This record gives sequence, C-alpha cells and structure tokens, in this order.
Amino acid sequence: MHRASDFATIAHDMGQILKFISAGTCVPLVICLIYQEWNQFLPMLAVPLLLFLIGSVLGKAPVSGREARISQALFAVALIWIICAVVGAVPFTLGAGMPYLDSLFEAMSGWTDTGLTLANVDALSHTLIFWRSLMQWYGGLGIVAFTVVLLSRTGMSTSRMYRSEGRTESFMPSVVATGKQMWIIYLIITLISIILVCLSGVGCFDALNLAMAGIATGGFSPHSAGVSYYNNVFLELALIPVMIAGALPFKIYFLMYNERKFSLFHDEQARLLFPFIAICFAVFVWDFLSTGLSHTESLRQGIFMSVSAVTSTGFQVTSPNVWPHVTTLFVTIFLLIGGSSGSTAGGIKLSRIGLAYRGIIWQMRRTMATEHAVVPFRWEGRIVQKEIAEEAVSRNLLVIILFVLVTFVAVVLIMHFENPAIDTSLVLFEVATAIGNNGISTGFVNPGLSAGSKLVYIFIMWIGRLEVLPIIVLVLGIIRGFEPEPKKARHSKNGSSTRNREN
Repeated sequence: MHRASDFATIAHDMGQILKFISAGTCVPLVICLIYQEWNQFLPMLAVPLLLFLIGSVLGKAPVSGREARISQALFAVALIWIICAVVGAVPFTLGAGMPYLDSLFEAMSGWTDTGLTLANVDALSHTLIFWRSLMQWYGGLGIVAFTVVLLSRTGMSTSRMYRSEGRTESFMPSVVATGKQMWIIYLIITLISIILVCLSGVGCFDALNLAMAGIATGGFSPHSAGVSYYNNVFLELALIPVMIAGALPFKIYFLMYNERKFSLFHDEQARLLFPFIAICFAVFVWDFLSTGLSHTESLRQGIFMSVSAVTSTGFQVTSPNVWPHVTTLFVTIFLLIGGSSGSTAGGIKLSRIGLAYRGIIWQMRRTMATEHAVVPFRWEGRIVQKEIAEEAVSRNLLVIILFVLVTFVAVVLIMHFENPAIDTSLVLFEVATAIGNNGISTGFVNPGLSAGSKLVYIFIMWIGRLEVLPIIVLVLGIIRGFEPEPKKARHSKNGSSTRNREN
C-alpha cells in the first residue's frame, strides 16, 4: 500500500515530463522527410508515440496533495531516464535490425552522453544518425532540465526532481527561470558550434551532428571511424573549443551574458579544467614521442585527445590500442573525473574533486592546529560554516567512493563474463570511460560482447550519468518502498507533545 501511495506522489509529474519529452523526440521525423527515408518514418514515430502513451497513463494518476520527498524525486528521475532509454532503443531495432539489447545499449549511451557504440554507424540512415546526436544533445542538459522549462511551473516536486538529476545551477530564483536561461545559453553556443564546425569544410549534416555531440560532450560521430574519418586538422581545431565550452559550468556564460562579468578564471572548476588539460596534453605528447610518432602528429593528437578525455567528450583521432600502457592507465583517472558540475560533462565532476581536496587539507590543518584555534573552510572565495562544510565534504566523498566501488565491481563482473585472463588495464579503461560517460574506446566494447557484459555497461552508463544515488534509491524503493512519513506529534492542553504508544 505504501509503495502505491509513494508512486502516486510522483506519477503525475513523471507523466507530464514524458509527454513533453515525446514532443522533443519528433524532430528526427523532419530529417526523415528531408532525406525521404520513408522506411524509417514508422520506427522513428514509435518513440514519441510510446513516450506520450506512457506519459498519459502516468498522468492519469491523481495529483497528490503531498510534495515529493527527495528520495521520491530521486526515484522518479532514475525511472524517467531508464524509460527514455528503453523507448529510445526501438528505432535501432525496427529501423536498422539491431538486436534489442544492442539497441538499448546504443540508446543508453546516447541519452547519458557516453558515446560508446555497438552500431555499424556507416550503415545507419541519416534519421538514425541524427537520432543518436539528438539524444546526446537532450541528455547533455538533462532530461528533467529539458522539460522543466516547458512545464513552466515552479514547485517543490519539480525543484527536487531537477536537482536529483545532478543539476546544481542556481543562478536564478527558481528552477524554471534557471532552466530557461540554461536553454538560451545552450541554444546559442550550439549554433556557434555548428557555424564553427561548418567553417572547417565539413558538410552541413555532419557539422550539425558533430556540433551537437561536441557541445553535449557526447562523442557520437556520423561515421564509424570517428573524427579521424575526416583527417581534417581544421575540424579538430574547431571541435576543441566546442568540447571545452560544453565542459565549463553554464553559470560562467550566464554571468558573461547577463552581468557582463568575465569570470572564467575566477571559477573553481575552470581553474582545474585547464591545468588538467595541460597536464594530460604534456603526458600524451611525451608518451607519443616515445613510440616514434613525429613531433607534429604528437602535438596534433595530444591536444585533441587531452581535451576529449578531460572534458568527457570521447571524440577520437587515435586509438588507445597504440598508446603505451602507462598512458592508458594515466588517462583512466581523467575519464573518471570528467568535466564541471553545471555543464554537459559526465564523470565524478571537478567540483567534487576540488571540494574533496580542500576538505582533506582543511581536516589536516584542523588536526595540526591548537585546541582552540578556528580553521575556516573556504570555497569559491567564501568562508563556509563548519557544519555545512563537513556535510558537503562528506557527501562528495561518498559519491567519489561509490563511483570507485561501482567501477571495481563492474571490472570484476565483465572479466568473469568475458575472459578472466584478459588484460585488466584494458577492462578498467573501458569501464572508466563508460561510468565517466566519456566514450573513448580501445574497441573492447563491440557487438561480440556477452549479454552480461552489455547489461553491465548499460547499467554503469546510467549510474554514471545520474551520479549513483538516484539508482540506489530506485532499487531500494522497488525492493522495500520508502520510509513512511513520521506522524505529527499531538499536543496536550499544557503545550507538551505526546506520542501514540502501543498498549
């Protein structure tokens, strides 16, 4: 009974969100008409129809008078993402003949901005290639963030679902106002990205897809060979600022546009992103030169791959198979970290790494200080109260630990599903690129993987995008429901509260 009541609290809002998403998924039908791919029309039409149908069924749930608790919001967000992946897989099966499990992998990789693929991209229609890019473009901003603007209402349920998706932007008074500003920013930088990529000489359709995937830090490409297919240094140079723009906090763009404040190097995460790119670039060039690659190619591949790795985009101009093993292990760290919070990037996020580092230093200073000394905790130029700082640091470290734990478990499972004798560093790299929603691949992820391994990858892409906690809440909510709300205390005539006791 409690489960039904808890689900009714969030079902109506879930239905509204899915119905609005269904409208957004009609866009590929325009590509279908432009390229006259009539055999793709019905498979693609199935997505908005199914989402609208599911949304309508959920929307018929009576509107609960209670506001959704944070646990229920987390549950709803995790469920919305898996519904979108399950439905988004349909066109790949109906329109390209892919096995449904491979299609689900492709859709989850799309919505979560991962970029790993099991499809023969060169054999896909224009409609399905665009559908892959569109999923990444929507998923980059967030499914709930995409619809919260269209819902155009601010409430506790909407706000909690928005923040449960991993969105932390708060530069406007409400989530609707923030969502509107984010969409304006997102559209503007997407248009600039498309123009920039077009100037490199790439065709309009490919430029559209590359720009959408690049600004979403997704990494899907219109060709199986990826960016290396074009062998175009101007394209690579054009994509570098696009990838960086997607991995920076959107709050920076808001301050630049609305308040005319250039705060790029005042932002804690930006101050980490660029040094990380520089470190990764230096290691790439050093190691590439050691393999006999020319200076020109080492610099070219090094700068592109360092930006792709650190921003969690996943575009490739070279394969990790030809890298020294130490390079692969080194890059694995950046695959897990990812880009900035409040951006389209995946991974643990730079904000958590920065906060964890400051928390460790703060704790060490407190340990070394005298008994009555007050050691302040500073973040983004402000002093944070002790209690708030301790809670924030603990919460961030918990997410980091969960990321590492899930990565370890996934590596063990995949090695058992495939071959226990396989190179552990290879599997670790591929798991890190999946849970970090990056997409750089050695080729280990391919259609020949066992069903068990494919399911593990689907799960870790999902869990990586939503940052672990919503998935845990979803599983626990299904198994045992949510804790009942505490009963309100009754007050006696003299003002003291009493509790109901069992006789």
